[in-house]
Amino acid sequence: MKATKQLAVPFNKGYLTGAEPAYLQQAMANGPMTGDGPFTKRANQLLNQIIGARHTLLTTSCTHALDMTALLLDLGPGDEVILPSFTFCSTANAYALRGARPVFVDCRADTLNIDERLIEAAVTDRTRAIVVVHYAGVAAEMDAITAVARRHDLVVIEDNAHGLGGTYRGRNLGSIGELATQSFHETKNVHCGEGGALILNDDRFYDRAEIIREKGTNRGQFFRGMVDKYRWMDLGSSYLPSDLLAAFLTAQLEHFPEIQRRRLHVWNSYHNRLATWAVEHGVIQPTVPSDRTHPAHLYYLLLPDLQSRSAMLGHLLEQGVLGTFHYQPLHLAPAGQKYGRTDGCPVTEDVADRLLRLPLYAGMDDDDIDLVIRAVESYRPVRRTPHPAAACPK
Repeated sequence: MKATKQLAVPFNKGYLTGAEPAYLQQAMANGPMTGDGPFTKRANQLLNQIIGARHTLLTTSCTHALDMTALLLDLGPGDEVILPSFTFCSTANAYALRGARPVFVDCRADTLNIDERLIEAAVTDRTRAIVVVHYAGVAAEMDAITAVARRHDLVVIEDNAHGLGGTYRGRNLGSIGELATQSFHETKNVHCGEGGALILNDDRFYDRAEIIREKGTNRGQFFRGMVDKYRWMDLGSSYLPSDLLAAFLTAQLEHFPEIQRRRLHVWNSYHNRLATWAVEHGVIQPTVPSDRTHPAHLYYLLLPDLQSRSAMLGHLLEQGVLGTFHYQPLHLAPAGQKYGRTDGCPVTEDVADRLLRLPLYAGMDDDDIDLVIRAVESYRPVRRTPHPAAACPK
């Protein structure tokens, strides 16, 4: 076995704009350091501007924002929520925790998003919501999905962990569903180490969401002078992040255009410079339909098969580059089989075995990009007949 070179390009490195220390110091000096302080309000405003949302509530994670959507919809045993199998477990956990059943639907082979053509067949009289994940920040087919939701009186929730800054037919991702969630984990385009947000595009959810986020109390109304005392009003939990996290996030959001420019440069360099290599070796690059834009959240390659993917990961590591795979099908996971149901997700199973992600972070320079591209191009996968799922019509 060849010796592995010292790691030259990690998979991810949290980007710092330079404003974070000053904002953290300001939050500590001026207070309050608890949630809903001045930086929380500023971060909410910035997110509303970026997304075009009606209301934003910062949360301690995207997972907690998803948990709040389940509480807002009063989900419980007997209810069902349709979502893709090709996503992180948080998307399903939020609903299974309330006793609802996740119904896993297959993904498209081009964008890797939930296949909108399969959603209506999964709807039953127990279905309450459709959760959409914009994989890699490339929008799902939202017009078709919202049409199904309208026909069956369902709520659309956008799990927009990948999609901040992306658009679908001129509309910002996160602004289309009645509810949406954001992630500010260190691996995301803008981050505060760990954090998230609940986006509310339907006014009927806002007042209750504020109560749920504050441990089920109307504390927010008390501090605005709307009630003389605050009390336990509803189910809830401590989903409100400290103003220290919001201060860090504010520094990131204020530099969002710069961060996006840097990430798009990396993404476009990979996409353009690896195009010939990919065609020659039967490797599929990401698909971005012409009616949407993406925020360069991640860059992936679909290798011919699992063996090729595993070999290429090892080859990249030998060259000092850390690549990685991504989601494993939820419908095949032990918890997915226990709590969910599906009619089968063959495309998800196929792409999960073949997908490889390359390093992509805002701090990458041209030398880093060149090193990754040279490492990729020096690998020669065995070309096989493409899997039939690779030619999925729109």
